[in-house]
Order: sequence, then structure tokens, then C-alpha cells
Amino acid sequence: MHMADALLSPAVGATFWAGTLGTIGYCARKLKENMDEKMVPLMGVLGAFIFAAQMINFTIPGTGSSGHLGGGMILAVILGPYAGFIVMASVLTIQAFFFADGGLLALGCNIWNLGIYPCFIAYPLIFKPLAGSGASPKRITIASLISGVVALQLGAFSVVIETLLSGRSELPFGTFVLMMQPVHLGIGIVEGFVTAGVINFVRASRPEILESASSARPLSGGISTGRVFVGLLIAAVLTGGALSWFASSNPDGLEWSIAKVFGKPELPEKETGIATALKSVQKRTAFLPDYDFKKHEGAGEGNRGTSWPAVQPGTSVSGIVGSALVLAAVLLIGLIIRALRRKSV
Repeated sequence: MHMADALLSPAVGATFWAGTLGTIGYCARKLKENMDEKMVPLMGVLGAFIFAAQMINFTIPGTGSSGHLGGGMILAVILGPYAGFIVMASVLTIQAFFFADGGLLALGCNIWNLGIYPCFIAYPLIFKPLAGSGASPKRITIASLISGVVALQLGAFSVVIETLLSGRSELPFGTFVLMMQPVHLGIGIVEGFVTAGVINFVRASRPEILESASSARPLSGGISTGRVFVGLLIAAVLTGGALSWFASSNPDGLEWSIAKVFGKPELPEKETGIATALKSVQKRTAFLPDYDFKKHEGAGEGNRGTSWPAVQPGTSVSGIVGSALVLAAVLLIGLIIRALRRKSV
């Protein structure tokens, strides 16, 4: 559900950029006031895992479309909403700048759609009440399914609203929403089961991590997050380095919905303006566009998506390098917040 710049007007893109930056600042301030420093490595490795997991599109049966994990619920439940949102923003920013996944004008919208709804609506209002304290695996699974579906439905509807506000007449509101919501219902169900699996792994390894995130209290000194860190790191490397070969070649839910309404999976891009300038910037910064090596002029599109599994070194390198970039970026953010916190004490 990574939006392209062609879907948005500059005004809408800038508005959501402002809203997203404001939320990032708010979350950073909350973490500065009450951040558990032992959780910083876990923030980094979770971000790496989410980056890798988002590379894997899974087929939605009977539709000809696919979807990928959003990951916002996983981040919110394990890290808490403030750290979860910061990590999601880091993942999507690295995807946009270095892998050309989602437009730069649309980056604010993408962070909003994939971060705000799971972290600040579905998690506190749905997951926490349903899962309760000391939740069983069954309750965690039910809570993950319901909250995952709600978060994806809100995110998908938000995409429709953003295109409506942008004046994209090629995507009439009624028709577009009737395409977007059902296909993202299926994606939300898969997301719910994956979320439950990851959360139950953490619960079995270190239930104190979930209790810490839920209560906003730091972990006690004798509790180590090493086992969870190693498990998620291995999962990130395997997912980005090898499982990414098995991603579905079908268009994702957003592209599929646009194609059903407009006839093509992408709207035409404008030849001038801020979106064009930002796309030029993205072409210079994206050293692994579309999660593959850059192609020389006239070299064609390569083999990505033409066979299954798509065993390509560019995909593996992208998965591992991207995961490492996210890990490093989140650790750096954590160190900066920690330094600011210690300075203010």
C-alpha cells in the first residue's frame, strides 16, 4: 500500500508530510521523557525484520492481486506506539529514498497510513482491551486479527480519501473504495495471523517485553532481550535474503484497485512540478530501485516478477542491505534520543 506521487496533489502531500513530521516530533519527545534504553536494539532489529517482510507480496486468492505485511501492529505491540511509529517512519523513509518504493511526495501519506492507524488507533483501542494483561496465545491471535483488519481498512480508506482530496477524477470515490476495502480485508487477515505469530514468539521468549510496552515501564535490570534480538535478526536475514524470492508477481492491492478503476495500475505522472522534481531526486538516491540492481539504459526491466521463485542476487542484496540500513538508522535515532535525554537530566 505504498502510494506513488501520481496519486497526490502537492497540497495533500505537503499536508500529510506536516502531520507526519509533527507526529514524529511528538513521539520523539515522549521517548525522550520515558525511553527504555534496553529496547533500542530491539527497535532496530524489528525495523529490519519489517523491512524484509514488506518485500514479500503474498497472493490474495481469487483476485489476481497481492498484499504485503504492513507491520505497524507488530511494532506497536512489542515496542509501544511511540517507538513503533518512529520505527515505521524509518522503514518507509529508507524504502522511498534508497529503493524507490513509494514516492517522496507521498512519503508523508504512506507513513500516516501505515503508522498512525495501527499505532494510535488499532493498538490502544482494540488490541490492548482484547488481549488484556497476561493474555493467552488464543486471545493474542484474536486481538491481532481484529486489530490488523481494522488498521488495514483504515489505511486503505485513507488512501481513497487522499486521492479524493487531490482531485484525481480518474479514481471516482465510490468505485475506488469498493475495490480497495475488500482486497485489503484479505490482506488484513493475513497480517493478523503473521502479527499473532511474531507476538506469540516474543511472549514465549520474553513476556516481560510485551508487559513493558503495554505499561510503558522499563524492563528490569536482569532481563535480557538477546534471544528475541537474535531470533528476529535471523528472521530478517532469511526473509530479505531468500524468502523474498518467493514474492508474488501479482500487482499489490492498491495497484490492482487502480487498474480495476482506471484500466492501468498507475496514473499518468505530471511532466512538471514538485512531484517531477522529487522523482528526479529519488532517481539519484535509489541505488537499488525496485529492490534490484540498477539497469543500464536500454537493458530492459530484467527478470524480476517474470518467474517464480525469482531467484536474483539483486533481490537478496536489497533485502540484506535494506535491513542493515534500517537497523543502523533506528539504532542511531535511539542513540540520539538517549543522548538528548541524558543531557536534559
